[in-house]
Amino acid sequence: MVKQSGREKPIAQNRKARHDYHIEDVVEAGLVLTGTEVKSLRQGRASLVDAFAAVRGNELWLQGMHIPEYKHGTWTNHEPRRTRKLLLHKDEVAKLIRAVEQQGVSLIPLSLYFKDGYAKVELATGRGKKDYDKRHALAERQANREAQRALSDRHRG
Repeated sequence: MVKQSGREKPIAQNRKARHDYHIEDVVEAGLVLTGTEVKSLRQGRASLVDAFAAVRGNELWLQGMHIPEYKHGTWTNHEPRRTRKLLLHKDEVAKLIRAVEQQGVSLIPLSLYFKDGYAKVELATGRGKKDYDKRHALAERQANREAQRALSDRHRG
């Protein structure tokens, strides 16, 4: 298989994250995976719905990400919801740990993809939105959509 330089092949998106959190900072992290996990990901099978990153010592770990078992795997198959280590530079880890120590800041995975043949996860620091923030964002998005629709109708006729 030929490596595609710089190209990203998306696997999974966490669409609910931008709805539930104010995203502040985004970093790209590698993942420590087993062979059957990689094969399952190459089939495009993964879910970031309940996933989050946690700090253990001076390391970051991704918890709650679901990678289903590989269909053709044998006794070497992996556990679907196991905890996976995130690979980042030491200074990036320190920066994220400092951010998480603040009140109300969480580490949320936004997307999972292959980049140059390696599985990567886009990790963001974010503060949880309140219900009224979510309603306000939804109303604002609907107003923008209606304004765009009105403009496009005006240009047609």
